[in-house]
Amino acid sequence: MGAGVMKKAGGGGRRRRRRGAASSMSEINITPMVDVMLVLLIIFMVAAPLMTVGVPVELPKTAATALPTEQEEPLAVTLTADGLILIMNSEVEEANLIPQLKAIAAERTSDKIYLRADGTLPYERVAQVMGALNAGGFTNIGLVTDAQGPDMGAGN
Repeated sequence: MGAGVMKKAGGGGRRRRRRGAASSMSEINITPMVDVMLVLLIIFMVAAPLMTVGVPVELPKTAATALPTEQEEPLAVTLTADGLILIMNSEVEEANLIPQLKAIAAERTSDKIYLRADGTLPYERVAQVMGALNAGGFTNIGLVTDAQGPDMGAGN
């Protein structure tokens, strides 16, 4: 058995190059780039919620003044079970409620006010005070409630 070398039929053993066969490939393989982008997307989806969690830190005491805030402290009107009306923590007589609200509204930029009413008060009384708040210049009235109330069948 002998080993032999076979030649291709045809040409005289010379290799012929085609024009451009040795040039580099001009196409971009985007598969690795897509894989990297998907991995980065997953990393950011997992890491984004973790960035919103605050770390409890004891801040140092300084003499610097606080920066001015854009929003005012929310104004609250409270109706007690005894029938008292309080604006923030100061008691107001019913006859002076609308004039006092108008004076407060003139000083504030926001028309938002929170109404806190005792649950034992009749609805008519709460509606009367809401009308007074509206007449005093506050049109954005929020009713403050307790979140631990009955579920009204939603828990079934």
